[in-house]
Amino acid sequence: MSVATSDDVLSRWLPFRALTGAEPGALPLYCLPHAGGAASAFRTWQGKLPGVAVQPVQPPGRESRHREPPYQRMPPLVSDLADAVLTDVETTAAGRRYALYGHSLGAIVAFELVREIRRRGGPQPVHLFVSGSDAPHLTCEDGPQVRRMNRDQVVALLRKLGGTPEWLLADQGALEMILPAVQADFTVKETYVYQDEPPLDVPISALMSDADPRVEPAKAAGWRAQTSGHHAPHPFDGGHFAVFEQATRTHEIVAEALRPWV
Repeated sequence: MSVATSDDVLSRWLPFRALTGAEPGALPLYCLPHAGGAASAFRTWQGKLPGVAVQPVQPPGRESRHREPPYQRMPPLVSDLADAVLTDVETTAAGRRYALYGHSLGAIVAFELVREIRRRGGPQPVHLFVSGSDAPHLTCEDGPQVRRMNRDQVVALLRKLGGTPEWLLADQGALEMILPAVQADFTVKETYVYQDEPPLDVPISALMSDADPRVEPAKAAGWRAQTSGHHAPHPFDGGHFAVFEQATRTHEIVAEALRPWV
């Protein structure tokens, strides 16, 4: 049996690692997608943030990793992701500086990733960006569990949330490929149990939309309690994927927050 090298691991988790379009020494921004999402969700962000090397993260079970089983629980996902991010930070990031962006499920994963890295004594990010998510200590799944839904119910949910092309939802072959990752990711979210720890010593920018069916404004405001540093709320008009639909504004917010580090 062959043993995976660090380059093999990084190429799986960071499939666009060599395509950031950024100058050498640029600040890495690791971007974690929503439930069922993939690295391609952030592909168009590369080259749009001066001084920042956008690194879309690819979880298993989709796109270039579609043959790998997706995670169904938060702890192993965060542990393996921390291995990859720390390896990349230690080998490529100038001054071991980096930032994280997570959308929806990716926001909770990014938050738990920071806490895992803190437990290991690793370098903390200079900034954490979260969007499309309640605060981790307030998030709960009190509606129908997606992991127990049938295909039609999952498709209806994806259609309600937006962000998934209609042609894909109508293609039975494509659905066969994406639904396992969607339901596995929702299983990660629905089985997630928040554990009390001290607030992060990391600035948090929370980008939230006023018509997001998956996020309650009061719970989104709770991100303030998760940092002892600066907290910046950024309201958007629109639904669950407004930060992608209004990418120019999102990029401006991220670029401004990272300006001291680039």
